[in-house]
Amino acid sequence: MTDYSKFISEKRRSVPTPDSLVTSDGKAVFGTFDKEFKEMDLVKLNKPTKAPNCMNKLKLTLWEAAEVNLKNGILLFAVSDMAIFGKIIVVFFDKRTKQVYTWDESIPSKAAVICPNLLNGSITEGTSETNHAKFVNDFQDGKARISAELKGKCIVNNDLKNKREDCSLIFDFDLTRLSKPCVVSIPFPYSDNRPLYSQKDFFKAVGKLVINGEEMLTDEYSTAIIDDHRGFYPRKAHYDWVTTMGKCNVDGVEKYLAFNLTRNQSINQEDYNENLIWFEGDTSLLPPVTFTRSVETKDFEFGKECVWTVKDEHDMVNLKFKVYNINAMVMHALVVNIDYYITFGELEGYLRDEAGNKYTLDGMIGIGEDKSLLL
Repeated sequence: MTDYSKFISEKRRSVPTPDSLVTSDGKAVFGTFDKEFKEMDLVKLNKPTKAPNCMNKLKLTLWEAAEVNLKNGILLFAVSDMAIFGKIIVVFFDKRTKQVYTWDESIPSKAAVICPNLLNGSITEGTSETNHAKFVNDFQDGKARISAELKGKCIVNNDLKNKREDCSLIFDFDLTRLSKPCVVSIPFPYSDNRPLYSQKDFFKAVGKLVINGEEMLTDEYSTAIIDDHRGFYPRKAHYDWVTTMGKCNVDGVEKYLAFNLTRNQSINQEDYNENLIWFEGDTSLLPPVTFTRSVETKDFEFGKECVWTVKDEHDMVNLKFKVYNINAMVMHALVVNIDYYITFGELEGYLRDEAGNKYTLDGMIGIGEDKSLLL
């Protein structure tokens, strides 16, 4: 059997995490790390962009997001702070009907509180008159809690007329870590001190979700991923992402499995990426991947074929992602252009771990993103 570990850069191996993501002289720490950072105050960086340091806060993007996989649906939600304004984003995909329900609300920056780290009950929270979403982070114990109550109108099925309907969504989940964390700090272009930090973790989820009065309870297959994310995106940026989480049939046994595959502006994809498979208690790294599409996401039509193909150069990743429905967040203004598509669909194909073991993912439901920025 081929030793696929030879295709993984040694810089992708986790090293002990320093206390701070920013050194005392304002330099970013880059690499892959084995646990949470205690301090992540990226505002203290020296010249992460061409703007003066006093502009760092206005250039910094912060968010905490989670995805939860239930028997009848998939939830994605996030609280973000982009300095000028904040956002609460909640998207629910009903696996039975393939309908997408979206709450997307801009809030004042001060109403979007992003945790300073993921330790000791630190809180990320977004609050408005009608909506509230919250993360309580206890990653030092492998725990987290996520909850939200949404009463404002939502968009159903990405209605092109932006028609909003009366909907309600409440959820509350306790999460327990299943695997090792994925903690990276990736150098981005246009400065030698411009990081994109992300920590992603795979969890067992216990709790319930209620949408429009229908209660959905967790079961043994219910899982979640939390993504804590902060960094300085270039003025022109693009990233692709696809993930899944749940259980997979491995040699006739149902076992917990999840993966993360991302292509972004890393200046060195081989040394700095966040691609991996999560197993219960362990992980296996994956090399850089590319995304191609049969139909551009912006041209997606419900009921018509749209397939993403995700591959690497060594046959460790060979996936098709058949998109069933999307949520589009498109903003074209004089100085801001955002094309942000959250997608839901079915996976077909396989991954290989570093030892060469093959995991067939046919039928698992995935989540993807196709996002372009011009600021």
